[in-house]
Amino acid sequence: MTDAPTDRRRSRAAVADFGPVTPLVADPRVTDVFVNGAGAVWADRGGGPQRTTIVVTEQQARALAVRLVAAGGRHLDEAAPAGDARLADGIRVHAVLPPVSRTGTTISIRLPSPRAPSLRDMEDAGFFRTVPLAAVAGLVEQRTNLLITGAGGSGKTTLLGALLARAGPAERIVTIEDVAELRIRHPHVVSLEARQANLEGAGGIALERLVREALRMRPDRLVVGEVRGAEVRELLSALNTGHDGGAGTLHANSIADVPARLEALGALAGMDAGAVARQAASAFGAVLHLDRAPRRHLAQIGALAIERDRLVVR
Repeated sequence: MTDAPTDRRRSRAAVADFGPVTPLVADPRVTDVFVNGAGAVWADRGGGPQRTTIVVTEQQARALAVRLVAAGGRHLDEAAPAGDARLADGIRVHAVLPPVSRTGTTISIRLPSPRAPSLRDMEDAGFFRTVPLAAVAGLVEQRTNLLITGAGGSGKTTLLGALLARAGPAERIVTIEDVAELRIRHPHVVSLEARQANLEGAGGIALERLVREALRMRPDRLVVGEVRGAEVRELLSALNTGHDGGAGTLHANSIADVPARLEALGALAGMDAGAVARQAASAFGAVLHLDRAPRRHLAQIGALAIERDRLVVR
């Protein structure tokens, strides 16, 4: 029988032509590949980016960026110099062309594991070495609304997928993402993905609209893969109207920064700090903050509260 790493290499290699970085994409230990214009390529094997022996030219980098983004159904050119795309097997590609990228064509490739890990798998890998698994294992069963925070690459999406896999099999999970990354081992998942406008500027579907559409689909659990803009208003509203068991992820450097990040996003939706505080403190039952140093792990658990009409985390 073929071993799991070989299956993983074949799966990734069959998705698209990754050109000079194909050996890294095929490596089962690699989680991220970074091309920073002409020169060396970097790879993360779980302990942070490290320089590899692979070297690319600017011409190779640009051709690879355009091809990969196109393979994900989006376009990358002078009119749209930055793009985000999802390929088969859950691979996510982000690319930026010069002159927006001053260092040349920049490509970031996120490589998920071929099998969505369970909470027990993550525990075995040391993810819960600071905060024990027992502290979070029951949150899904209790239908606690969760906000998972951390820096990019800290494992927010992985943890969210593992937690949602514990939802009851009869529950309907509806996920909304800018670029679909969530992989949930559950029998009833509906995935909605935002759509980029075409070259004429028409046809785009933003996250805030998808949140409203999802509410009409009778979800048992409403999930926003990454809250990054005005859609925070719709999510907070939904989680305050009887949609328990929902979740979202948010970029934040520390758990103490979470209130300020929510206030900033709320401002984009026309909400003042007081409104954000009242909505968020009621919407989320727990904040799970992740760190990626020295290796990805759950660092803290907190709860949102209101002090002097401002949002705080305890």
